[in-house]
Amino acid sequence: MLLKKLIVLSAPSGGGKTTVARHLLAVFPELRFSVSATTRPIRAGEVFGKDYFFLTKQEFEQKIADGDLLEYEEIFGNLYGTLRSETQRALGEGRPMLFDVDVKGALSIRRAFPDDSLLLFIAPPDAETLKRRLQARNTESEEQIQIRLSRTEMEMQLIGEFDIIIVNDDLHKTLAEAEQAITAE
Repeated sequence: MLLKKLIVLSAPSGGGKTTVARHLLAVFPELRFSVSATTRPIRAGEVFGKDYFFLTKQEFEQKIADGDLLEYEEIFGNLYGTLRSETQRALGEGRPMLFDVDVKGALSIRRAFPDDSLLLFIAPPDAETLKRRLQARNTESEEQIQIRLSRTEMEMQLIGEFDIIIVNDDLHKTLAEAEQAITAE
């Protein structure tokens, strides 16, 4: 049985939160994944409503004005956010929801649903490992990697706000710890 209805994963870029999220979704089929909204362009192979809700900047700003976003943040020039309606639907259906969001988004979810949320921070073992992971992805330029790494300091300063911290230095151990963290004894 899952400990809370809203399981929130956060980590610096390259920290492993998406890998952990995919694993938890496979192990716990009752979990529903929270699909974020974004203004970033759709990438090859991505599907609207499955990977993201792809919105124009004007559509996103309207959702902000209407209070339709539980949390939102501008990250690396694009807007990202969690649709309030999706979270309320999952809670209304009694289905637990898994979030893969940045640290500020995680804290916003906690403020909105303090009794229902469990915040897990997936921490890199060290800065050099994090840099190597980002470089190994081969999805960004060195300049983009440096921008992502510069955000890490702020993210690590907020680590104490999380319920559980898992250091991702061994993937099998990290996945097992994540499973254990979200289930009731």
